[in-house]
Amino acid sequence: MNPLKKAYCRMFQSVLKAALPFLPYRKPEIIHSVHGIPQILEKKKCDHVLIITDTGIIRHGLITRLEDTLDRHFIPYIIYDGTVANPTTTNVNEALALYHEYDCNAIIGFGGGSSIDCAKAVGARVAKPHQSLAKMKGILKVHKRLPLLIAIPTTAGTGSETTLAAVITDAETRHKYPINDFPLIPQVAVLDPKVTASLPPALTATTGMDALTHAVEAYIGNSTTAGTRADALFAVKMIFENIDRAYCDGSDLGARKNMLLAAFSAGCAFSKSYVGYVHAVAHSLGGEYNVPHGLANAVLLPFVLESYGHTIDAKLHQLAIAAGVADETATESQAATQFIQAIKDMKKRFSIGDTIPQIREEDIPKLASYAEKEANPLYPVPVLMDARQLESFYYLLMEKNETEESNQEV
Repeated sequence: MNPLKKAYCRMFQSVLKAALPFLPYRKPEIIHSVHGIPQILEKKKCDHVLIITDTGIIRHGLITRLEDTLDRHFIPYIIYDGTVANPTTTNVNEALALYHEYDCNAIIGFGGGSSIDCAKAVGARVAKPHQSLAKMKGILKVHKRLPLLIAIPTTAGTGSETTLAAVITDAETRHKYPINDFPLIPQVAVLDPKVTASLPPALTATTGMDALTHAVEAYIGNSTTAGTRADALFAVKMIFENIDRAYCDGSDLGARKNMLLAAFSAGCAFSKSYVGYVHAVAHSLGGEYNVPHGLANAVLLPFVLESYGHTIDAKLHQLAIAAGVADETATESQAATQFIQAIKDMKKRFSIGDTIPQIREEDIPKLASYAEKEANPLYPVPVLMDARQLESFYYLLMEKNETEESNQEV
């Protein structure tokens, strides 16, 4: 990256960091069961609810407890179940039409990050009916208060239930972009471990590593606060202590609860301190090829950490201690290596590879450009990179794939 652009990025990030204490961050009200939702709706005088979810949630019956709860309290609701992984502008428009058709005044996002992000975007369109989502992308473009927004995560990973961000894919261009503003923070987060109990092991792993990526990228960035550092360390500790338990036994409600708390804390951390190039690259892969976001993060995380070199050794040392993979006696360099290796070992236990086979070489310049535009100047990463430098990550994944294929042929 050229020196002038680098200076601009760091100046932009310094201004945002200085403004952090004065910005209206808030944490959602937490309840631990869907059975508490009717009281929330009654308190807020909301009597028609739009539930935004996906077909998988419906097919597996995960939403039945919520439906039964609303039915018992005679609260009318309509379900939009068309949300896809990496929700699109089409999803938002379809759900928005239902919201108006049924005179709704509250929105429940029920599912993973895709459903919750879709719910946030619908809320933004309700608040600003004459403005397209594309014109809301970036920072602080929503401004207006959303309808009551309740988030019920069915995965312990995205942190979307506590963040000010929604990530939407343009249905025509496949460009994936974030919308960041304080009204997008849900008013209520329902951290109900029973909702996550039937999550398959593979999704438990990738969404859990999504939460890990949130915590790590927030912690190693240059815009941390005492609060975000504490949230990130807590999240890393909880994930390393509970993800294998949840992966091996989905009915372990203690592990499920702790993973939900970890994802929530990681979400709080990166809401203020932001993420980094892992997310920027992962978003480009999700937008272009529909690669699940948690999977892309899991594949990329150790590679991006290694690319930062020794600049993050001190911070990885603290994360390694929180994770229980190093102690105070280890040198910073040793602990950093141990932490990255622990992530690689975690990937191996969960059968997560090192490649993204969908990547096409001719797409790489475009993908890297998307990633660079998302990340710079907003993300306070330890080492700044431009689009050309970011291309190396895409080639790294392709090179590994091609090498494996060559070895198989030999």
